[in-house]
Amino acid sequence: MREAAPPVTRIPQGRNRSAALVSAICALAVTGTVLTGCSKEDPNEGTNGVGRLPAAKIQAKTRTAAESAGAVRVHGNVVSGGRTYALDMRLKEDGGEGSVTAEGATFRLLRVGEQLFVKADAEFWSHGGGQGEKGEGDAAAASKLGGKFVKVPQGDPSYKKFSGFTDKGILLDGLLTLHGTLATDGHDEQAGIRTIRITGDKGSGGTLEVSLEGKPYPLRLERAGSAGVLTFSAWGEDFSLREPERNETVDYGKQLPAS
Repeated sequence: MREAAPPVTRIPQGRNRSAALVSAICALAVTGTVLTGCSKEDPNEGTNGVGRLPAAKIQAKTRTAAESAGAVRVHGNVVSGGRTYALDMRLKEDGGEGSVTAEGATFRLLRVGEQLFVKADAEFWSHGGGQGEKGEGDAAAASKLGGKFVKVPQGDPSYKKFSGFTDKGILLDGLLTLHGTLATDGHDEQAGIRTIRITGDKGSGGTLEVSLEGKPYPLRLERAGSAGVLTFSAWGEDFSLREPERNETVDYGKQLPAS
């Protein structure tokens, strides 16, 4: 007996023609031929695979990748203690450098090993290190410090306050934490890199974009409670750190006027 021919599917004309054509082609797959394009594309295809993991495991792998990286650039805003800090820092294990802006005052930080330097203009020092109040230093002291790299003694209260911005481990440990119940929240792209988004408490506990290419580095963070947005880049890209020349440096002594 002759095998019956498959039914003919008529393709309508006009704007529905393309959609109908795809449907007709996919319908032929039931004859035993698997055709590409008939099923939904896998957003994790060709990635590092973390997008297929539960959110908690993604966060754990992200923290491990960040901790093992030799260097990183952190850029964005952080709200802490009622103040907003704009950061642009490059960090690695033995120090960091970059700029911080708080309440309109911008200062540069440089830490090489245990030695921390702060560089700012005279106005910064005359207003108590950018805290918006009259500092202990007089105009003469502020003039002496302005435009120079000022050595910060380790016993000075300013050392702990400023050095945290230059410490890769401390800074990332404090930032890369989502609060509440973790969940994945779709795929996205950050600076041309495919990402998987994870959230804490549906975003109220923070949102983190994790790279799906190469190592699962964190690329963008929205902190819980609208406490800032940060981007992370230049993972593993080393940079040089050196103490400033002697003629660029001021050693103020045991305590800064900003403290």
